[in-house]
Amino acid sequence: LLSPQELRSGHFWRGVLAELAATLIFVGVVLGASAAPGPLAPALAGGLVAGGLVCTLGGPQANPALTLALLCTRKLSTLRGAAGVLAQCTGATLASAAARAALLDDTGLVTRVSSVGTAGTALAWETFATFQLALAAFATAEHTAPQAGLALGSAVAAGALAAGPFSGGSMNPARSLGPAIVTGVWDDHWVSWGHPQTPPESPSKGG
Repeated sequence: LLSPQELRSGHFWRGVLAELAATLIFVGVVLGASAAPGPLAPALAGGLVAGGLVCTLGGPQANPALTLALLCTRKLSTLRGAAGVLAQCTGATLASAAARAALLDDTGLVTRVSSVGTAGTALAWETFATFQLALAAFATAEHTAPQAGLALGSAVAAGALAAGPFSGGSMNPARSLGPAIVTGVWDDHWVSWGHPQTPPESPSKGG
């Protein structure tokens, strides 16, 4: 856990602010792109903005699934993880409120289980997509920003395209939580939080 001195440090709060800002930007971009028909626009927008955030903000998780994965593998303290998840959910809610106010039709904001499958199918695809995203995040943790940004951006776009037809391809509980809060639509919301969060150890971390 963080000591009281660390809790009062500027580094801790800069990290929390970075999580809030990064999630707000990521969710805002994805929700804006969701106004376009089909899954391609939000998938590409999510991949591009994820890669850009790695290069500009130093690689914040901007995703409770990744933060929880770091907690489970003891690469992040409990207090840092809790503060990060709270900041991420706050940023996503602010972005969702802005998107709902700006868009004439807010039906595309909420991630839903599609009619082509069941909640179980959606959970399976969401688990798979989030797993490959977490694997990419762990594998590139020690790489330089351009390489990490390309890998993470590609993983976000690929996962969204693969899981999108079944679960909406969120891979990010905050991205699903924000729109659910502002619209009051909670249909099958558990799918976004119900998948396992722990990826395998990255070889680049040395075990």
